Amino acid sequence: MSDVSQKGNEKGKMRFCASCGKQIEEDSMFCNYCGAPTRPQANRKEQVAPAPQYKANERTSWSQGNVPAEYKPISMWGYFGYELLFMIPCVGIILLLVFAFGGTQNVNLKNFARSYFCMFIVVAILVLIFMLWFGAYASSFYNYYY
Repeated sequence: MSDVSQKGNEKGKMRFCASCGKQIEEDSMFCNYCGAPTRPQANRKEQVAPAPQYKANERTSWSQGNVPAEYKPISMWGYFGYELLFMIPCVGIILLLVFAFGGTQNVNLKNFARSYFCMFIVVAILVLIFMLWFGAYASSFYNYYY
């Protein structure tokens, strides 16, 4: 038998290194293979911070206005205003592209502009397909009667 397995049988307590995955002794402070620091399992449980507990009606600091500027939420009227702005024929498309591809630091506005841009592309493709289908139908109808 190898020395590691004999030591494991003598002491009876073996575990694995979190860094390299090799088997190490329970009470070792460092891995014998990679040198990564280790702690006994009892100390690891003490080092892990417990998850915060929230009550149902408790307000967090973000709901009290401490939100960073890049994560400020957009109000319902803000979304409505941006939709109206993006509907302006030429200026709206330019502003849509500016907001979608980095013209703002607000993540919510950037994501809204990107989703609006994706919807714009889908609608443009559907309109193009409809126009081609209607044009082919009108052309065949015209050739049939004239």
